[in-house]
Amino acid sequence: MTRRSCAIYATGIVCAHLLILGIALLVAQVFQTMIQERIKKEITLAENSRVLEGWINPPPPVYMQYFFFSVTNSDEFLAGKEKPKVTQIGPYTYREYRPRENVTFLENGTKIFATNPKSFVFLRNMSSGDPEVDRVITVNIPFIAVMNELNSYSFFLRSAVSMWMGSMGIEVFMNRTVHEVLWGFKDPLLSKLHAMRPEVDEHFGLMYNKNGTHEGEFVFHTGEKNYMDYGKIDTWNGIRYLTACSSCASQLPHILISVDPYPNKYNFTDGSVFHTFLSRKELLYIFAADLCRSIHLAYVADKEVKGIPAFRFAPPSDVLAPPDENPSNAGFCVPAGDCLGKGVLKVSVCRQGAPIVVSFPHFYQADKRYINAIDGMNPNEEEHETYLDINPTTGVPIRACKRAQLNVILKRVSGFPKTKFLNETIFPIMYVNETATIDDESAARMRTLLLIVTVMSNFPVIIVGLGAILLVVLIFLICRNRQRKNEVKRIDFTEAFHSFATTKDETAYTQVSNQAEDSPENRTNQPLRNGSYIAMSPVEAQKC
Repeated sequence: MTRRSCAIYATGIVCAHLLILGIALLVAQVFQTMIQERIKKEITLAENSRVLEGWINPPPPVYMQYFFFSVTNSDEFLAGKEKPKVTQIGPYTYREYRPRENVTFLENGTKIFATNPKSFVFLRNMSSGDPEVDRVITVNIPFIAVMNELNSYSFFLRSAVSMWMGSMGIEVFMNRTVHEVLWGFKDPLLSKLHAMRPEVDEHFGLMYNKNGTHEGEFVFHTGEKNYMDYGKIDTWNGIRYLTACSSCASQLPHILISVDPYPNKYNFTDGSVFHTFLSRKELLYIFAADLCRSIHLAYVADKEVKGIPAFRFAPPSDVLAPPDENPSNAGFCVPAGDCLGKGVLKVSVCRQGAPIVVSFPHFYQADKRYINAIDGMNPNEEEHETYLDINPTTGVPIRACKRAQLNVILKRVSGFPKTKFLNETIFPIMYVNETATIDDESAARMRTLLLIVTVMSNFPVIIVGLGAILLVVLIFLICRNRQRKNEVKRIDFTEAFHSFATTKDETAYTQVSNQAEDSPENRTNQPLRNGSYIAMSPVEAQKC
């Protein structure tokens, strides 16, 4: 066997083995299963793991941008002459720090207890103004809260309280600095009430007592038992599940209400982590402590952030839909049956009676009547949509943008003459844009991890590819070998032909007898015979 034949046979054998092995691994999905199981075991909140370290001290910076709506025609609005006109001011940007503290493992490492205190540092270079200097004219929420509480009392009591507040110069709208409205100030009305009822705090602010404090005590699943439970909340302030109900507001200051009315399906995270290998078809549930409820997000599109593939999830329109479209929102109709329209939701159940309403910024995805009621609302998807970009393999949020607007209900209350020209209006106060994007160092590690996962998962495809390449080489070698054999045959035939031709040209023939052919003696002595054989023998050619 020649060396060329050995090469052909060896290539064929290796090619066959690679193709058979690669196709078998591809069909059995051995490597994919192995990689998935490895990732499921690694990405848990196990003790001393890198994942736990990142969960306790998240590296990506979180920014909170606050935008306020300042009223420009408060007198005309209260007089019933014009609809309210607002001007947006901001952003006022703060860096948010949110380390987890008091971390304790429970139930053999299957659950973990933690608090999540948040602190905020003002960033002047990312803000449009100084919150301690800039002023905003906005709704006097303490005034509205007191008026709302007195709505069920007699007309005479409401009238007396209205005159008492008027004597102190307390109006429906207040003029305060952004810092005061956001972080708190000593309110004159609340100070008077505090003197009579010490349990009433005399300070008011949208973020009052929230700098350096946490939103409650959480117990999370670590994912040790089931990777699908990774990062999901087991209890919040000791509460595991309460069915949405309007009467719960009088029982607890904070109620855990899920949009899912079925307790057996109750599951959500705090939005910082999700289980691995996400599907485009599933809904993600996130608990928002400031709303005392969870919201769900649905798949929107594929995205890429810093070279990392991600699924974008965003709240569908039914998240803030009325009960006839989303029955699980019926618990937010306070009192029972008193429901708002699409795109706005009462959160009085966790705001201790204040008529607070949440929506997306500028009433994005809300009923047109709320948008048209306020001059200055310009909703759009790019600036006002809430979304999460999550890497589906690891379940790690790559980019997050949480946007929510705080509103208050303004309406006519008998006994308060300053409200006699008011029709019920959902009045915008401010909205927050909370953003976070993975840092460059974490993104580089993520890209390396995903590259390794991709290569290992596609290893059978690589084997099949190598087998296919060798198959092409084998076909080439076989064709080349046949071509060479045909060329050798042609060369041998040509050489034989040339040899025969040369021999023919160099050969002469003569008679065997030495006597002359035409001699008379021969003619006489040897009679002619029919069929006589005349032999010829080659001799050297005679030169002319």
